[in-house]
Amino acid sequence: MPSLDDHLGFKHSEDQEQSTRSEEDPQQGLFHQVYEWLHHEKVRRQNRKARKTESTSHATNENESAAEDGPLDRPNSNTSNTSDNTFSLDKLEKILLQYATSATARPRSALGLTHKHLVKRQSRHRLTGLRRGSASESELTDADGAPPGVEAFLDNTKTLAYTGGAVEENTDSSASVKQAKDAEAWVVFKTEILRIVHTLQLKGWRRVPADLAPDIEVVRLSGALTNAVYVVGPPKNMPPPKTDSNSLVSRKPPPKLLLRIYGPQVDHLIDRENELQILRRLGKKNIGPRILGTFRNGRFEQYFEARPLTPRELRMPETAKQVAKRMRELHDGVELLEEEREGGPMIFKNWDKWVDRCEQVMTWLDKEIHSPQNEAKAALEPWRRRGYVCGVTWDVFRKAVDNYRLWLVASSGGAAEIKQQLVFAHNDTQYGNLLRMEPATESPLLLPANEHKQLIVIDFEYSSANTRGLEFANHFTEWCYNYHDEERSWACNNRNYPTPDQQYNFVATYLTHRPSSTGGLISPLASPTIRARSSAAMAPLDLDEVSDRPSSRQSQYDQSKETDLDAEVRLLMQQTRMWRAMNSAQWVAWGIVQAKVPGMEEGIAEMLAASNEPSENGNSDGTKTPTVDADVDEEDFDYLAYAQDRVMFFWGDLLSLNLIKPEELPAPLLEHIKSRLVAY
Repeated sequence: MPSLDDHLGFKHSEDQEQSTRSEEDPQQGLFHQVYEWLHHEKVRRQNRKARKTESTSHATNENESAAEDGPLDRPNSNTSNTSDNTFSLDKLEKILLQYATSATARPRSALGLTHKHLVKRQSRHRLTGLRRGSASESELTDADGAPPGVEAFLDNTKTLAYTGGAVEENTDSSASVKQAKDAEAWVVFKTEILRIVHTLQLKGWRRVPADLAPDIEVVRLSGALTNAVYVVGPPKNMPPPKTDSNSLVSRKPPPKLLLRIYGPQVDHLIDRENELQILRRLGKKNIGPRILGTFRNGRFEQYFEARPLTPRELRMPETAKQVAKRMRELHDGVELLEEEREGGPMIFKNWDKWVDRCEQVMTWLDKEIHSPQNEAKAALEPWRRRGYVCGVTWDVFRKAVDNYRLWLVASSGGAAEIKQQLVFAHNDTQYGNLLRMEPATESPLLLPANEHKQLIVIDFEYSSANTRGLEFANHFTEWCYNYHDEERSWACNNRNYPTPDQQYNFVATYLTHRPSSTGGLISPLASPTIRARSSAAMAPLDLDEVSDRPSSRQSQYDQSKETDLDAEVRLLMQQTRMWRAMNSAQWVAWGIVQAKVPGMEEGIAEMLAASNEPSENGNSDGTKTPTVDADVDEEDFDYLAYAQDRVMFFWGDLLSLNLIKPEELPAPLLEHIKSRLVAY
């Protein structure tokens, strides 16, 4: 019989190597301990059997002479037991060999599931076994590797409603027909979800039979603009879980899952492979949800029993302090890679990546404003009534962004200085991406020092290297939005922008928070002079010296600390003010890229064909971005209206920074800007 080592592709060595291997992978070490015990036990029993055989041969003559005088002795029961035990050991070895073979020869499933956690490590195959009491599911994911993936596409274009397929009472026959079609679409959607979940072998879900697919709970969440997000739960009528009497672990019902399906227009916005790499880095730091599995246009994530914040909560003083502390922990907890720092702020890279697509869209939209049919179409297309999307023609807006960017880099001390200021930023801290857990009465999260940890930050798809000023500017601007407003979900209410006092309190909380992973308070954004003064001021006190120091000197020391902190807070507020226009320009481009206008794609294609330019609306694999059927209810969010409204923030900042003169803008635009101007 081939040895287990032959199947695994490596050999055992000394106990020291086994110990090292066990430390590197506890499951692999346990596997080999079982096998080595098995080998040792078989040798021991074979030696014992040999000794008994030898002893029996010496007594043969005496037994033969005594046979005539009395009955033969009964066979020794130990002989039978030894034979049975040897058979059991052989059977155990066979099971181990079968497991080793299947574990190393299981690269794909029927739907193309790649077990990326079976990787070579130090020229050896690294085994990932089953958890005790886990059934035949690959419930483990390699923390250092990619989550399992499947080549499947999940179509949710007919399941964007928030009803989850529930049939509402309605006497209207036409409405009943539509509800029946919706219910049928949800059944198909749920069946596909369960099929993918089975293939990914997510924990506990293999126990959900296929015929119960219509009964799984799928509820769409609100708040995400780039993706459609659902909570997936097991059927309520699922048979109760059975507890194996031989298992130490009770079989719990399948856990709820968070299902995220990417939007059809985001290929120009997000690098999904880079996003998954970032999420794996965050997973090592226990930041954010764990990725459980991926498919072509989405993924499954760990689900938290929590609720998103509301727009009003975001502006509450205590919540604002908690957000500031969480933001500090993220910035300090995740180190930037060298290539990320050298690449500079991601906001510049985003603009450079999106600007060509924006130019195509905006060139066509600007032409439509001047077209003879614009007035006739304006009745059904509100963007036409509002005029230029950017308030001016695209070429004027793009030139203004370019000039402002040059000023921003120079005012920040140059590109090299900006790179030193970079942190790992979230870049999208709007209220829908901040969840609040509601702990039980005895939870440690209720302790005053831990209350901020009730907040969970999600949706890291825009996370990257940026400055603190940019991160603060983005968060403060999100105070102005209510994406659940039934009539104007795209509108910015500038009156909700935090006042200078609110900004000061937020930044001061950020700077004085001491995450467990760091002891320093000094921001790298501070100038060298401020950093030096602050380092001296924040140094640990010598209690002996303090006891001999007059109270007036202690007071001067405390006042010096407050002065240094005040200087750093105001420096960050100034940088927030400087980066705010760039943040607005980025989100204007974001809205333009995702805009959907009747006839736009065809018009752009004709325009590009006439100029012999390549089209930009294809995916990276050469396929076209899927379009939504005309009879399907789309998301109500108006991306183009969002861009048209957000651009006013940009122009207002350029005016207040004296980077553009009022006479350079059209009079109607100038009046609109002045009515929306945020002076701080």
